[in-house]
Amino acid sequence: MIQRDHYIEQIRGFYDSDLIKIITGIRRSGKSVILEQIMKEIKEEKKNVIYLNFEDERIKSNLPDATSLINYIEKNRKKGKNYLFFDEIQEVKDWELACKTLRLYNNSVFITGSNSKLLSKEYTKEFSGRYVSFVVRPFVYKEILEYSKELKREISVSDYLVWGGFPKRFEFSSEQDKIKYLSELNTSIVENDLINRYKIQNLELFRRIINFALRSNARTFSSRSIEAYLKNEHVEGSINTIIKYLNYLEEAYIIERIKPFSNKTKSELAYYFKIYDADVSLNSIRVLDGRFDLTHNLENIVFNELVYMGYNINVYNNEAGKEIDFLVSKNNKKYYIQVAYSVAEEKAYEREFSAFDKLDNSASKILITTDELDYSTSSVKHLKLKDFLLLESL
Repeated sequence: MIQRDHYIEQIRGFYDSDLIKIITGIRRSGKSVILEQIMKEIKEEKKNVIYLNFEDERIKSNLPDATSLINYIEKNRKKGKNYLFFDEIQEVKDWELACKTLRLYNNSVFITGSNSKLLSKEYTKEFSGRYVSFVVRPFVYKEILEYSKELKREISVSDYLVWGGFPKRFEFSSEQDKIKYLSELNTSIVENDLINRYKIQNLELFRRIINFALRSNARTFSSRSIEAYLKNEHVEGSINTIIKYLNYLEEAYIIERIKPFSNKTKSELAYYFKIYDADVSLNSIRVLDGRFDLTHNLENIVFNELVYMGYNINVYNNEAGKEIDFLVSKNNKKYYIQVAYSVAEEKAYEREFSAFDKLDNSASKILITTDELDYSTSSVKHLKLKDFLLLESL
């Protein structure tokens, strides 16, 4: 597996801190691998390292609760600062108490946990200023290219647009095997984890909302529009229930909701938002007859890449009432970004470039498409998708 330095560099400055280091994110995004890579790096200079994987039934059955875990560490620790690595820590009863206690006694604590049980709202409440968290995401394309060298096979941009970046899916070359793996992963992530965690009773409503949301990536809508969709499908669901289920998805890192912003009103547009999937495969496995939603997956991919690059992201409505896909910022630099599959046809060209009308020059203007020809103008820079995917920053 590739070395994921992008994440490790963010964590490295906290190696010796008494803050609890939480490595979180959607299931199967590679959290455990990063934990092991950090541990390997620390072991090169330190010998006081203890690693426990609570998916191992032998460990879980012998250390079922906070008391037994604390006693085990005290019995096996060495003198000086110890570095403790706990994978899938949520399997331990009262694991929060164990972590809070161990950090007080010259231990540097690193933990990962299943996204459905170790959520941001939980550790915010439980650890209250005693932690730092790092969200791990599926592979972006630069990581996929690096991994493809290990696998000794080519992985195309088109493959990424359809099947996304969950690391293990790259072990499977046939479409049938990819679909089987990703479908079972989806069942584990989206259904089993959340249904069990939140004790959801109305499974039909839950699945309808979840499927609608994950198929609607990179689209603008509101809770009321979802309610209208359900009524059209003859399924009853209140707005409060819809919001609650979407919150569950967001807390579990399955989706992100971005609200539009208008310079005209100087405020976020209430009620409306765009959903982006953590991985576009969550859309693709819901597609029938192989008619993959490449247009919206493309925008979703660009969103995920921008998040990876560290940009703050908004959807933007210009004064002409046209939506700009992204207004992004970092280090006091701003960029308007429009995403389209192609602008080769005249109507598409006019539609996409007119979105930049009436925008001031305080931010750079970028259009990203899959086209091979360069459509840059004096005011708008055209980036080919394959070139954008290799950038470290805009």
